[in-house]
Amino acid sequence: MSQQYTFNGHSLRAEQQKALLDHGPRPFVVDINKATISNDTYRTALWTGSHLQLTLMTIPVGGEIGLEIHHDHDQFLRVEEGQGLAQMGDQKDHLYFSQPVYDDSAIFIPAGTWHNVSNTGNKSLKLYSIYAPPEHPHGTVHQTKEIAEASENARNNPYSYLY
Repeated sequence: MSQQYTFNGHSLRAEQQKALLDHGPRPFVVDINKATISNDTYRTALWTGSHLQLTLMTIPVGGEIGLEIHHDHDQFLRVEEGQGLAQMGDQKDHLYFSQPVYDDSAIFIPAGTWHNVSNTGNKSLKLYSIYAPPEHPHGTVHQTKEIAEASENARNNPYSYLY
């Protein structure tokens, strides 16, 4: 009988728990669909290497990733469960591309493109993201979007605690 663990209120076997840790930069194989659907955090880095990173994401009903831009790298998103809206554009206030996304949708985001993905469905939007090069520190786990934003702000402004 395999040992049981709890992850975000869900009971997981030892091998499932192991799959939700950052395994980079070691060689790694995972059932990405199962890992993505079992993730309940806003963001969990599953694999971080020198030139590539894979994160699992869960966007709650009515939530969104948030409008952002990555100037120096491309990004790939794949929706495993749920439905949403992908928006992109060349300016923050000019998102000229808008496309519904759902199970098995692939979203390609070129470097230097403003983008957002919103959950328009009635259940959590489960997706994974591939960054090249990595965007987040190895082992990143953000339980919520608010925690992710606070972490990003602290990383971008290490002296913010002084104010």
